[in-house]
Amino acid sequence: MSTWRKAQELAAAQGIDALLVTPGADLRYLTGYVALPLERLTCLVLPSAGDPTLVVPALENKAAVASGVDVAIATWNETDDPYALVADLVGPATTIGLDDHMWASRVFALGAAIPGADQVLAGSLVQELRIRKDADEVEALRQAGLAIDRVHRRVHEWIRPGRTEREVGADIARAIIDEGHVTVDFVIVGSGPNGASPHHEVSDRVIQAGDPVVVDIGGTMPSGYCSDSTRNYLAGGTVPAEYAEAYAVLHEAQRVQREHARPGVTAESVDRIGRQIIADAGYGDLFIHRTGHGIGQETHEEPYIVEGNELLLEEGMAFSIEPGIYFDGRFGARIEDIAVCTADGLEVLNNTPRELVEL
Repeated sequence: MSTWRKAQELAAAQGIDALLVTPGADLRYLTGYVALPLERLTCLVLPSAGDPTLVVPALENKAAVASGVDVAIATWNETDDPYALVADLVGPATTIGLDDHMWASRVFALGAAIPGADQVLAGSLVQELRIRKDADEVEALRQAGLAIDRVHRRVHEWIRPGRTEREVGADIARAIIDEGHVTVDFVIVGSGPNGASPHHEVSDRVIQAGDPVVVDIGGTMPSGYCSDSTRNYLAGGTVPAEYAEAYAVLHEAQRVQREHARPGVTAESVDRIGRQIIADAGYGDLFIHRTGHGIGQETHEEPYIVEGNELLLEEGMAFSIEPGIYFDGRFGARIEDIAVCTADGLEVLNNTPRELVEL
């Protein structure tokens, strides 16, 4: 069954007369079309009954057709009103579901074009489908994991004292493409004190001998599915004793989280079991983010592995397991794997060494 048909069934069950989905991961998931987020309106009109239509600017028609979408396409010209076209396709409606990432200007324009309908967020409806990966999606994530692992196995070529984070990051970015990705989504090279900032990315700081270096990297594969993995390196010199002690705790916490995560346990329990190990060792205040995030056609999506999320993990749910410990102004460490729940356990998709790699 087409993914849009499944979404259509959920919309009908929730009393939503039509879903309106603009460019982004939800549109790609439902139709396979990677639409450019232009100022010109592209919008999937998915009624709860009947056939959907993809509304596109006339100049984007060939791209939409070439993507192989399995829905009808309606085009509009430069002087047409695309919102009136969407309203005509929707027809009489009392409730319209909008994708969560729709531009505010489009939300208001659609409200004016369909004034008799209530607008509701429908992101959770599509996420209900996206959160459980089928066999093809798991294989796509598996290939993404293998590709980013190949990059981590080459990091020793680039990290050394005297080079800047930016220089290392540029080398890594090229390798992400060389190893099979079509886009580089992020490159974090946090050396020394910059490793204490989880989303540092890169700077002109020169890497020093003895610096621990956090390398968190990811990209998007031709399949549209994403990679994400973090490993830790020592740029020569001697490991700081305090860092080594904390890293041993972090390594153990992440191991226990991987062994705990499986269908039937809650998302928050995966966070809690590792966080307790870190807290018991005296580093609780230094673990400053959630344990993980879901991954698929977006690097961050449901399910989120965090305290308060009582969602029971199920087969096909894919997410990161990435505890971290950060000493502000000194150094930091994070170990991250992508994993997917199997029928009775967990498949870990990243398998480079999790120990500190001394270069």
